[in-house]
Amino acid sequence: MSDSTGERRRVALVTGANKGIGREVARQLAVAGFTVIATARDAERGGAAVRELVAEGAGDLRFLRLDVTDQETVAEAARFVETNFAGLDVLVNNAGITGITRGQRKELDELTVDDLRAPLETNFVGVFAVTQAMLPMLRKASGRVVNLTSTLATFGRVVKEGPQRADLLPYLTAKAAANMASVVYAAALREAGVTVHAVSPGYIATDMNNFAGTKSVEEGARVVVGVATTGELPERALLVESGTLPW
Repeated sequence: MSDSTGERRRVALVTGANKGIGREVARQLAVAGFTVIATARDAERGGAAVRELVAEGAGDLRFLRLDVTDQETVAEAARFVETNFAGLDVLVNNAGITGITRGQRKELDELTVDDLRAPLETNFVGVFAVTQAMLPMLRKASGRVVNLTSTLATFGRVVKEGPQRADLLPYLTAKAAANMASVVYAAALREAGVTVHAVSPGYIATDMNNFAGTKSVEEGARVVVGVATTGELPERALLVESGTLPW
């Protein structure tokens, strides 16, 4: 697929793009000239979000149902990209959950194995599954993977300040695992020309934190889109708006 100049149009895929920062990342990438495959596990909500963005004139967006915890939809998404495009320039692994019921707190001794499963499946296994499936198309485009993370999941911060809440353990563990995956992928894919970065957009006001965040989704998305589109970036580093932070 080419633009009006005859050049191949850049393609991006964003997971969890039906709301919040994922939706705004998809919008900003489309405005920047990408063909954006905006995905979500809920077809009705995801399709509605894309229709709204297109109606607002955001650009070339396509909706695709993708549940990062469902290998069948992951494989279908990979086939869709391979069938319709020459490569995948940007993959934004945004889909994530805290695993904490809004308004509910748990003490450490109340946590169970089941509390761990959903955050790990979505925030770590889901990132792995989607990235693995998209590797052939990322290699074709010398593309970039952007994994959304949180500074709350850095060992330096937790060691220095302690975890804010014990019941964040499932979320922090899953994000820390995804951080490690980002570093391993970055090293393994360097020779293929694929770059991989973990970025924390900041404390964004979304329904994940009951809109308690101090930054807007527009501000957070700009950080993510900047990482997705900037040429040279520090390798194997946790990227934030102000630069890098220790893992």
